[in-house]
Amino acid sequence: MKLRLLFTAILTLAAGLHAADRKLVMIAGPVSHPPLMHEFKAGSMLLQKRLDDVPGLKTVLITNGWPTKTVDGKKVDDNSVFEGADAVFIYADGGGNHIAVQKDRLAVLDALMKKGVSLGMAHYAVEVVAEKGGSEWQQWIGGYYETKVSCNPIWDADYKTIPAHPITRGVKPFHAKDEWYFNMHFRDGKAGVKDILVATPSDAVRDGPYVSPKGPYEHIQAAKGRPETMMWAVERPDGGRGFGFTGGHYHLNWQNEDQRRLMLNALVWLAKLEVPASGIDSTPVSDAEAMQNLDEKKVNVPKPAATPAAAAPVTKAP
Repeated sequence: MKLRLLFTAILTLAAGLHAADRKLVMIAGPVSHPPLMHEFKAGSMLLQKRLDDVPGLKTVLITNGWPTKTVDGKKVDDNSVFEGADAVFIYADGGGNHIAVQKDRLAVLDALMKKGVSLGMAHYAVEVVAEKGGSEWQQWIGGYYETKVSCNPIWDADYKTIPAHPITRGVKPFHAKDEWYFNMHFRDGKAGVKDILVATPSDAVRDGPYVSPKGPYEHIQAAKGRPETMMWAVERPDGGRGFGFTGGHYHLNWQNEDQRRLMLNALVWLAKLEVPASGIDSTPVSDAEAMQNLDEKKVNVPKPAATPAAAAPVTKAP
């Protein structure tokens, strides 16, 4: 009996040690936009705090851009942060200055993806230029925002139906006003792409104005009445997973319980852990907490440099 109990204890300990080996690297971009918009650091910290109690998950949060270190008085990339990573999540500005396409970082990500590491992108981070990240985003997360193909109006998206998927467990229909991008440049035929959030923009939303360029674009107007995808997920042949989430412009939307749970579920799923049937538990975000850890901003914030310095990682584990 004693041997059996000892053997059971050893198996339980081994299972716990194995489960703990799920590492999620979260990268929050540098300062961007006016206050309470693009609050990448504060938003990521809210999410990380609520992932603390997820069994078997360790999170490492990098704030202010790509991880760096100082060598001979100069800032250089510190890609050692990705060692042992199971998933990478980037919540940052995008486009031509996307932090993940500077220097040799696409090659760094490519090596991780070939090992089956998962990748998630939120808000502006889903946007890259076609010749610099476009095909990679299609392969790794299923699609990307392409300027003048996709559009970025501010509108109240009403998610009336929530599909069955581990990411949506415990999430109820909700609506939120945000800069919800749509008409993504997905893989051909949208192959392997699972819709997570779908809503139908009104004709007025399609007619614009969009945030930039203001439009309207004829191909967006021509699709009036068509439902659009604002969040999606993929499972890659290499074993990795990916998702794109186009919301996240307005910081206070993280107070929306269903949007918050959706993202928490997505991050746990990205790390290849089981999402509970009722979703990840998430304590409410009070007004006071929502105002914590905000970036210091002026009314008009210049666009971030292509290769910003980054703060030291914050590692959390159960």
